[in-house]
Parts: sequence; structure tokens; C-alpha cells
Amino acid sequence: MTSGVLQDESEDLGFFAPAEPEQPASRDKENSAVRSDDAHPSLSAPSTQTRGLPPPPPPPGAPSLSIAEQFAPSVHDIAADPISALAASHWSRTVTSFDPAVVESIWRDQIIAHGLSLRKVMLLEYSQYLEKYLWPHFVAKAKKGQQASSVQHILSIVLMVNEKFRQRVTGVWDLFLDDKSRFSGLVQTVQKLLVTPSNEVGLDLQRLLLAFLTHIFQSLEYDHVRSEGMKLVSLLSWKCLTAKRRQLQFAEHPERREKYDAAEAQLAGKKGSAKEKAEFARNFFSNLIKTFLTVLHTIPESGAPPPHSIAYCERFLELMIDLEAQLPTRRHFNIILHDHLVIPICEASKLAKRGRLFLEKNTAAPVVMPKDWGSAGSESGGLFVQLLERLKFYAHFEIDDYTGVALTSADITRQHYERIRKLQKLIFMKFRDTLEDIALVNAGSIEKREGLFARFRTIDEPTLVALCEELGIRTRKVEDPVESYNRMFLINVLISYFEKRQSQIAKIKALPLYPDENLLFDETTVPASQYFSNVHPVAIPKLNLQYLTIYDYLLRNFELYRLETAYGIRQDIEEVVRHLAPKHVIDRHTGEDHTVFTRWARTAMEIETFHMTEIGPPKVMENKPSYVKADVRVNLQNYTGAAQKEWESLKPHDVLFLISFRMEPELPGWLQAQSQGQELTGSDFRRRFGIRAIRGCEVSELLGDDGKPVEDFESAKIASAENGNKARITGARRTFRVLLDTNQYQIDINNKNEDVYSTFNVLMRRRPHENNFKAVLGTIRDLMETDLVVPDWLHNVFLGYGDRASAHFSRMPNTIRTVDVHDTFLDWEHLVESMPTLNIKSAEKASLPHPGPPYIVALPDSVFQGSDNSNVTERQELTSTGEKRKLESIDDGENSSQDENTLIVRSYTPANMGPYPENVPKRNTVRFTPKQVEAIFSGMLPGLTMVVGPPGTGKTDVAVQIIANLYHNYPDQHTLIITKSNTALNQLFEKIAALDINPRHILRLGWGQEELDVEGTWGKYGRVNAFLEKRLQLLAEVDRLAMSFSIPGAHGNSCETAGYFFTQHVQPRWKRFAKRMAKSLGRASGVEVLDMHFPFKAFFSNAPQPLFKAEDTFEAAWEVAQGCWRHLKSMFDELEEIRAFELLRTQRDRSNYLLVKEARIIAMTCTHAALKRREFVQLGFKYDNVLMEESAQILEVETFIPLLLQNPDPDTGASRLKRVIMIGDHLQLPPVVKNMAFQRYGNMEQSMFARFVRLGVPTIQLDAQGRSRSSIAALYAWKYPGLHDLPSVSESRQYQMANPGFAFDYQLINVRNYKNRGETEPVRHHIQNEGEAEFVVATYQYMRLLGYPAEKITILTTYNGQRELILSLLDQKCSWNPLFGNPHAVATVDKYQGSQNDYILLSLVRTKTVGHLRDIRRMIVAMSRARLGLYIFCRTKVFQDSYELKPVFDILSQRPTDKLWIRPKEEYSDVIDRPVDQTGLKTGKNGSWQAEKKHGATPVEGVESMVELVQTRVAKQVSMEVPQESG
Repeated sequence: MTSGVLQDESEDLGFFAPAEPEQPASRDKENSAVRSDDAHPSLSAPSTQTRGLPPPPPPPGAPSLSIAEQFAPSVHDIAADPISALAASHWSRTVTSFDPAVVESIWRDQIIAHGLSLRKVMLLEYSQYLEKYLWPHFVAKAKKGQQASSVQHILSIVLMVNEKFRQRVTGVWDLFLDDKSRFSGLVQTVQKLLVTPSNEVGLDLQRLLLAFLTHIFQSLEYDHVRSEGMKLVSLLSWKCLTAKRRQLQFAEHPERREKYDAAEAQLAGKKGSAKEKAEFARNFFSNLIKTFLTVLHTIPESGAPPPHSIAYCERFLELMIDLEAQLPTRRHFNIILHDHLVIPICEASKLAKRGRLFLEKNTAAPVVMPKDWGSAGSESGGLFVQLLERLKFYAHFEIDDYTGVALTSADITRQHYERIRKLQKLIFMKFRDTLEDIALVNAGSIEKREGLFARFRTIDEPTLVALCEELGIRTRKVEDPVESYNRMFLINVLISYFEKRQSQIAKIKALPLYPDENLLFDETTVPASQYFSNVHPVAIPKLNLQYLTIYDYLLRNFELYRLETAYGIRQDIEEVVRHLAPKHVIDRHTGEDHTVFTRWARTAMEIETFHMTEIGPPKVMENKPSYVKADVRVNLQNYTGAAQKEWESLKPHDVLFLISFRMEPELPGWLQAQSQGQELTGSDFRRRFGIRAIRGCEVSELLGDDGKPVEDFESAKIASAENGNKARITGARRTFRVLLDTNQYQIDINNKNEDVYSTFNVLMRRRPHENNFKAVLGTIRDLMETDLVVPDWLHNVFLGYGDRASAHFSRMPNTIRTVDVHDTFLDWEHLVESMPTLNIKSAEKASLPHPGPPYIVALPDSVFQGSDNSNVTERQELTSTGEKRKLESIDDGENSSQDENTLIVRSYTPANMGPYPENVPKRNTVRFTPKQVEAIFSGMLPGLTMVVGPPGTGKTDVAVQIIANLYHNYPDQHTLIITKSNTALNQLFEKIAALDINPRHILRLGWGQEELDVEGTWGKYGRVNAFLEKRLQLLAEVDRLAMSFSIPGAHGNSCETAGYFFTQHVQPRWKRFAKRMAKSLGRASGVEVLDMHFPFKAFFSNAPQPLFKAEDTFEAAWEVAQGCWRHLKSMFDELEEIRAFELLRTQRDRSNYLLVKEARIIAMTCTHAALKRREFVQLGFKYDNVLMEESAQILEVETFIPLLLQNPDPDTGASRLKRVIMIGDHLQLPPVVKNMAFQRYGNMEQSMFARFVRLGVPTIQLDAQGRSRSSIAALYAWKYPGLHDLPSVSESRQYQMANPGFAFDYQLINVRNYKNRGETEPVRHHIQNEGEAEFVVATYQYMRLLGYPAEKITILTTYNGQRELILSLLDQKCSWNPLFGNPHAVATVDKYQGSQNDYILLSLVRTKTVGHLRDIRRMIVAMSRARLGLYIFCRTKVFQDSYELKPVFDILSQRPTDKLWIRPKEEYSDVIDRPVDQTGLKTGKNGSWQAEKKHGATPVEGVESMVELVQTRVAKQVSMEVPQESG
């Protein structure tokens, strides 16, 4: 169920359980009651149901289950349901006959009778009802002997397709590729059902048909789907426009008239059914709109609406939004939407009034929200209004519908005044007598709604109707042409057409970056994650395959990121509020209401005082303050030392939240008890706890007791001489000066409501990394306000249009033919085996048939098939000498023309760079596979490179080699490295530092660099210090060189004096020497002459061996001399580069210079790129190449931002980017999105990498893994067709030998109830399994007693609660004991993605349901972390029953699962003689496993047995050591 291409549809048909709400990790014991128990919260399952969308009814006799459990039926559930019997009888492999009555019976008895039960639908989908029965026997049109399929048959297909989309199954439309004509018949029948009144298909079923149609328009990447969808929005559909509107459009776009006339002529030539189908298609959306409007008018402003009518209208608007949000569909449809007045009619409808009233009331805290937004709430109309606003946005989107060009602000203004001009001209020519004042008035006075209304309201109705008709505006109702629209409606239509709309950018610019209380607790926009089942629309943006413009792309991401942030903040606030436990009290003396806090929270405290201190004047052209400052004072006296220290560690730019509580009097006793018994969320929660206002702010300064800023609270508490030997801060009070959001402040002032700023009584903080959202949102907003320049070659692919391969290197203009592959190949054989499809030919003479590396290669024409080879050019390249030179076309010596499939290779000898060991370049030692080589070549060439890397296939090695080759080939280019995590960045960086790359050209930015396992410091300031230290070393060398010349003076005093010394003394000596040697060339005494006259002999006397040897040839000696010269020149070149650091005096200036000028390889995380984007642009940061690791784990927008960290080229205005290399695996875990609505409906978990894969952008999938044993790799290789083992796995001894002490190299172990318990939930969302934890820890102890190194063992689990339990057990039993110690790591599966170890002990925790492991991507990660041994502890029956996990557990179940089989007589050692397949077990007659007598395999019956075994061995080992010590 990934966002990539489905390889085998049967593998990915499951439904991901809804998310378990992630709670922030505890900060103390008080907060430990609410913690995150989900390492990847977006794909987990809630343990309890509280409120929200009601689940489908359980089967008779079944206990009440949580939503997650009901949405995830096991194999047992499937087998027990009548649907399974039907499947076995009618669409099993052995049954091929078809009975239409079965379809009708299932529809009637299993679907309709159960109220479209989601459970029943899921079971039908699991049984492959669509693939095996419905579609193979679908008949679109009656034939001889065959009746057309029934309506029930068609609706069943629609229902199954919708279910697959709800479950986010990929490749759904591939099923219909076998017969496109039948698929066309299916789609046309669905369309007819939508616009043809029928008693069989009510509004509840029409909603399904609308959803089906929506899915079609969301899947335009499929040719057969696109052909059906685009028929409905073709130019021919303009026949449905009013004649005047069509005439005006043709006048504005004459080219459209020609195409329209041609299409009409083609249609006229059709006959019979073909013409009938074309006519139906051109009128379809017009008829659908009429149907919608008929339904819309039946809905009253209050009271019960007709059943399913509001849900139908919401689905219709969702379809309209999707049509408007894609350029191919909106091109001709947008004008139909406007012509049919859909938006004005919806705005004036009673349903819209109903919804607006609901939303207005919803903002008031005392109002009780409907308990079920999915049922009672769905009739409010609130969602309809929000969807309508989104439709309005896209209907008026700032784009040219025909060319797809984004409109600038100037274009929008020009179009607006052009409309006003045409209106005035029309009135002057035809309505001058009655409307002359409008014709002659200044345009500025009629551009606003008020001015237009003041003039239009005076027009009489006949004139108004005539004016509208001249403007092409309908005056008669779409659904009933007999009736006319009323006067006020037409006035509103005119106003909406001519009023000047606020720029979308201006709206975003005026939006606060911090969420307020209304957004935080609005369940219609930020729904409770655990109750979202993806069965109804949500008024949020969708991340699609295609986008209208880059601004549209950024806006959708901005909104989703802001909403996801709001969801996380709401969770934190809810946690804090529960800990504070606010209570309403009445002062006995004054009778005034108060709110008191009966408990405490570590991350929140009461505010003593809050007052505004300064409001800055607005900037030019702005109507908001430039800044708003306030002082917040709190008292830390009731906080412990650790908690107090956390508050005192706050620093400038940290984000805080100000909360205003005003509790209401408590409800009567029985109501109070009832409300306390429910799990409150959203506005219910806000009302219950009296949350009146929430405002975000940013720490500006920390203030001392005197009100003046201090650097930090800790140092201010120490008395200093500067302060008269007094401390700047005394006592427990602390004051923060904060910056408020100026946009929010202006909104509050304009609202003229209660002054919320005087009511704040709680200050809340969050963990630092959780507050990056403000900077990221600010960066996205900055990008929207900037004229963005995406590389021309990437623009169309990025937006999802045009040729998906257009950014591939073979399609790039001015691409490269000849490249220096440096040390990519280890030898000639490696080169030949890496390119099996090419003929490899050496350009050397016959005496050298197989030259050694390094190589320069000329790529053949076959590599560039599909490209314009006239654009293939040579480039200025870099050889390994570090010197620029032209890589000329390689001649094979026989034929100057290169065969189209022949790779010409030339070898060269790397230049001698000096006589010292550090001058010897580091070389690559990885023997790359053919696929890896293909990825390396693609990455070296300009364009977009997409590398899919399954687990263990060497993604990092490929990335490092690409970077090294770019570094050596292009000395003037800079490469930016981006990863999701600091861990991956450090791993990549460590490998880069180990290659032949000058350290002064490498820079690592952001947090996490202190964890680098590389000598030296690699951050900005660390590299500056390294430069300065290197300066001293080099200047000392200059002094030594001067002494060797016997030239006195301070030549090594500075970089400047060193440069002078080089030009005046060093360079002339070399030139004279080189001139003399040119005369000695070829002489027998040449070596002696060279040795005698070499000017630097004294300087290089400290070389580890003599420079010149008697047996050397002159050529060899001359190369050594040149190497010495290169060493000297490099030394002085480096000093010249360091000279800037002498001139710049501050560390900040030096570090910025390093970033902009010196560093050629810059590494950072995507988060750091987003945080610092504005700073990078201001500094003039430049780069040419971007390489992204972990691309499939990075959010879309976090992938996009690193492409825009620089300004366009000032000369051309184009982007400097030449290469974008994305490396990832979309079949492993996607980006983390906490809220299910944003993850599923908004598709926010879609990474750009996964989107490109889905679009069909060319990819290179690595196909050889070198991490795991073959047997372990089989647990995940089934997901990656063609994945095989490297020779290191198939031949290496460590992979062939068994794991000492264990019968198997991997095993699934069933863990029964321990202490009569399976999984437990001691606190909410904190799932643990004590039995598994004890078993895992005891197994770890057993391994350590056998001698396994602790650093080779990792313990993994799927829940944070279990991780903490395991850590607790390790603290009790292992940490303090030298026999055991701690394992290398204890982590959740999600957190361990990207890491691996030799031996993995895995606890799956759950014993009731599978939980979030149902996501096969998580299972792939879990199975691929182990190299040599994997031992899985779980309740086997639960996971074996999981439909989605069946491919994995079928393999695991081929070995014994009831007991852990061990061989306790073996000891761990690096050399073991037992082959891995020699287990010491055999299967008995009844299929049970038995131990062979000679091999000593022993079963461990359970947790208690393993614990007892460990205790026995410990006692024995201790008893053996004690006598030795006494002796």
C-alpha cells in the first residue's frame, strides 16, 4: 500500500488501521501518564473508542471492538463470514462459471441489508470479488446470448473500486487494462446512472458513483482512464454554454473557435451510437450540474434534510474541486462552471446559510459540538460551506486556463481593469441612457463590492436582465430554463464578476503562522485522527500527481503543513490541560469567578503578569504593526531543579504559547459524571476546560530583575563585578520578552472583541525540535511571495505534465558524452561486468589490451536514445590531478566513428601529487554492481536521477561515489547533500570524508555533527578553526622552505607575505629548473642532472624515502619532481584560499565566507534547509547539484525547499541547478504524518520521490543486496522483483555458518500469556507486553553468556511503551552487570529505519490485533534490519491471520514457531564449523519438529524456561570464576 507502483496487486489489498493518537514523550513522572506509544503514529491503531465516526456493526455475538480492530479483519474473521463461503462457491480458482443472481443476492443481502457496512465491503474486497467475479463477467452491452450487466453488478464494481481507493491500494486501474472497450462501457454506464433519474439508484448510491468519477479524474496518469475522463471536459462541451458566452470566449481566444469548429465537424461525421455517445459526453457535466442543483434546492435552511442529500452535495463539490485543481480538466470545464453559475447558486442556497450558521456557532466555546461529525454533524452544512470556499479559490485561480501560464500580480490587475473597461464600454454603447453614470465613473470607485452594489441596485430588472445577457451571464435557471433568476441574485453575480479580488498571496501574507484556538479545535478542518476512516470528503487540500502552478503546489503544502502542525499543538495543549486540571471557583468574599489549577504540568505554568510593552509602527505598504512585544513573568518556585532548568534554558527564537482559561460553573452532578467519563476532543474539549484564547509567541529576550536583557538565566544568577558584585537575577521569578504574531494581533484588533491579551493565565512550551514549524511555514510563505525559478528541464516533470522522461539525462540539451569516472571501477574486469549490454573497447594500443583504472569513457549513442545527439557536447572536465583539461573525444585508433553500442575507454595515469603519504589519493574499494554503475553514470550527467534502493543494496555507497565523481569532474560546481535524519547524514558524510576529497571543501551544517565518527570538526565554526590551524601549519612550511633557500625574512608571517614569497622566489626557481630539464630530455645523464639541479631538494629531505633513485628513468624522475612542484603549488594555493580568513575578523563573517566561497560539498538535513533558507539566499549561497538521500521519507515540500536555497543566475534569470539526484525506497516507511485525515485524504504522506515513481519518471532500482543472509533477505525480497544477493553474501563464510547457540538463523517464536496477561495498556496509548519483554531480555542475556558482543545485538519493538519496558528490564538485570551490559540499541522499528546490526531481537507486542504493523512497509523495515540473525517474539496466531502480512508469515511459519530452539553447548566465536542449514532438527510424521540426538538442539518452552536457563548459566559461570579469584 505504498504510493509507488504496485508490483503484485494481491500483495497490497489491506487497510491500514487508524492512527493511535501520538502524545508527546513524557518530560517527568507527572507527564508520563500520556506518552507516545506509536513510533510511526500515522499508521497505528487506537486502543479505545471514545467518540467520532461510528464503526460498522460487529458480527452477531462479537464483542464491541475498537475502530482499528473492526477496520482490520483477520483471516479468521474472513473465513467465518458468509462472504467467504460465497467466494469459495463462486469465485475460487476452481470455479469459473457466473451467475448474475449471485451478484444481485450479495448486493441485496450482504451490502444493502447491512447498510453499506464497511466491514462487509472490506471482506468482499479481501476476497477479490472485483478481480475474480465482477469484472471478468461484466457485460457492457447486451450481445447475442448475453445480457448487459445489471445495475447491481455495476454498483458492486463501483463499490469495490471505491474501497480500494479508500484503502489507498495502488494500481487499481491496471485491472481494467485487459479490455478497454468494456471499461469504457462501464464508465459510460456510471455516467448515465448519475444523470438519469432512477428509483434503483438513490442519493446514497449516487454518492458512490460521484466518488468513482472523482477517482477517475484523480488517476489521469493511466491512458485508458484519461481517455474516458477527458471526453467529458473536451472543447465540445462548450455547446452547453450560452450562445453569448461562447461568442465572447471565441472573440477572446480565436484559436479556440478553430478547434471547436473542427471538433464539431468531426462530430457531425459520426453516425449511430458513436455520435450518441459523443453527444452524451459533451452534455454530461451540464446535466450533472442540473441534477446537483435540483438536489440542492430540496435542502431546507433548518430541520431534517432529505436523506443523503447533503452528503451528495458535498461529494459533488469534491468532484468540482478536483476538476478545477488540474490543468487538463479545468482548461475547458472552468468556463462551464462559471456559465452555469454553480458557485453563486451554492452561495445563495439554504444549505450554505445552514452551514454558515453552524460554523459561526462553532467558534463559540460554550456551544456543544455534535458528538458525531460523521452523522449528526454531517447535516450541519459546515463541510459544504468549507468545500465551497475551496471551489471558489480554484475557480478563480490565478492561471491562464488555456496556456497554463501562472498569472503575475500585474497580469491579474490588468485583467481586472480590462473587465471594468469592457463593462463601461458596453454600457456606454448600449445602455447609455439609463446607466451612463457607471460608464463614466472612475474605475477605482466601482472595483469594490460596496461601490458596485450601490450602482447595480438602482438598475431596474429588465435593464439588469438585458445587461447580463450582453455579458453572457445566464438569466434563466440552469435546471429549469422556464424560470428566471431574481434581481438580487443577478446583482450578486455581476458584483462577483467585476469586483477586485484580494490576491491569494496577500491572503497568505496576512495569515498568522501560529494557530489560534478556532483553528486548533475546529474538527471540520483538523479532525480527530483516530476517528477518520476516509469515507467522506474533508475541506483540506489534496496533494495530487499534478499541480496547476508552483504557487498552487506551495499553497497546498502550506495549508496541510499548517494543519498538521495545529494537530500536533492541539495534542500538546490537551495533554497540558489534563495535567493542570483547571477548576471553576467562586471567591467567597467578592463573589467573582476564578479559574484555578489543581495540578501541575512540567511544560506549562501559570502567568504572574502579562503586559504589552511596545508596538512597532507599520512598514511601508503594510497595515499591521512591524512588531508587537510583550513581557511575561512566571514563578518557578514550585518546580524541581530539572524542570526549573528546562524553563531557564529557553533562549531567543524559542516558541511559546499563551493560553487563556476561563472555566464555567460545573454541570449538575449526573451530567458532570457523564462528561468526565468521555474522551473529549475538539470543541468539546475546549468548552469543557474553558479555553478562551491561544496565541503563539517567540522569545525575543530574557530579562533580569532590572528589566534589562541578559544572555541567559543561568549566568545571570551569578554575581559579577560588572553588576556591582550582584546577581542580575534573584529569586524564582523569570521574565521573558516575547514577540507576538503581528498578523494575529491585527486580526484581534480588527475584530474588536474582548481583549484576549489581558486574559492569559498559562504559558506553555514545547520541545525545541517541535517548534521548527514556524520557520518552515515562514519559508514556504517566503517562497510564495518570491518569483520562483525551477530549472526549465525539471519544471514540467515537477508539476506532473508532459513527457515524464523529459528530465532524464538522455533528453537533456547540451548533455555530456565523455566523462572521467575516476576510481569507480576497480579493474578492467569490473568495467566489463558492470556494462553487460555494451561493447567495451579500449582506445589504447594493442600492447595494452586491458588497461587499468582510472578511466575516461565515451558514452555510446545507445545511452542517449531518444535524445537529440546534436546537443551532446564535450565539457571542461577535471582529471584526478585537480587540473582543468578538455576531455577530448576518444579515438579507438582504428575507426574514428564510435559504434552506437560501443563504449570507448581510455586509461590515464593519475598525476604524482607529492612525496608524502598524505599525497597518495584515497581510492574507492567498492566493487559496484551493474545497476549501481548505471545509477552513478546517471547521477554524473545533467538531469534528474531517481534511484530506488531496497534494503542493503548500497544506496549510500552509490551516493558517495556520485558526489566524489562530481567533485573531481567539475571543480567550479557545488553540491548540496540533503537527508531526512541526522543519522543518515552522518553516515553519508563519514564515507565522503574517507574518499579523495580535500577536507577544506566539505561542510556539514546543523545539529548532529558532534556524533560524526570522523576526526576533526566539520561544522561552520569548526571548519573555520581548522582553516586557521592549517594556516599556521602551512606558514611554518613556508618558513622552512625559505630556510632551505637560505633567504632570511618573515616570509611565513601571513598568507600575503607567503604569496609574495611564492611569486618572487619559488615560482622563478621552478621555471628555471623546468627549462633546464627540457634540454636534458633523452640524455643518459638526465637523472643525475635533474637530481643535481632540483631546487627543492633540501625542503623535501624529510620525505619518507629518497626522491630520486639511481635506477629511475628520466621520465619517472621528472614525474617525481613535478609531484613535488604540485605539492608546493597546492600549499600556496591553499594559503591563498585561507587569506580571506585573515582579512575577515569575526567568526560569523568567516563562517559565511566558508559556506559561500570555499565549501564545494555542503551537507544538511531537509529541516535545516527549511529553517535557514532565508539566510542562505541573503548570503548569496550557490550550488549546482542536489543529492537527496532518504528521499522517500521526506515530505513533498521539505524536498522542494532545498531546490530553492539560492537566487537565480543574475545574467540569465534561470536556475543554476544542473542535477537533482534522489535516492530512496518508496516501499519502506513514508514521511511521518500524525493526522489520518491529512495523511490519507490530503495524501500528505506522499513524498516527491513516491509521486515521481507513480508518475512514471524513469528510475534505476538497485538489485543486489549485501546486508542479510539469503534466508533472511527472502523475508522482504518478495516485495522487490529481481533482488538477489551480492557475492559477499553468497560466498562469505560468516553468512554460510550458523549462529552459535541457535538452531536457526531466524525464527518466529510464539509468546503465550505471561502472568495470565498478553498485551496491556497501563496508561492510554502505552502498549506493553511483559511476557515478550522478559523473553527478549532473557534471550539477550543468553547470547551474552555465549559470548556474543553486545554491540552486535539490537533489540527492536513496534511500540514506544514496549521499548521503555525493555529498557527498564535491562536496567534491572543487565546494565550494572559486566556479564551482560546493554545491547547496541533498543529502538522502535520506525526509528531504526536506515540502520542495521548483525543480530536483531524483535518484539511485536500485540496479542489482540495486528495494530499498525498491518502496514506492509513497516514490516519490510522490520524484516530488513538483521544481517545474520533475526528472532521474532509475538503472538503468532494474530500475525499469521493478517491478510497483508501473509507473504512474510508464510515464510516464517515454515520453521517451528511454538518454541525457541537453541543449542546451548555452543559458544560464540568468529570461527564456527556448523553450516547454517544444519539445525539439528527434523520433522516428525505428524509434522512436528524434533531434535536429532547427536546435535544437542533444545527447545525453550517459554519465558519462564528462558529466564531459568539464564539464571542457571549465570550461577555456573560465577561458581567457576570464584575459585579462580581465590586462588
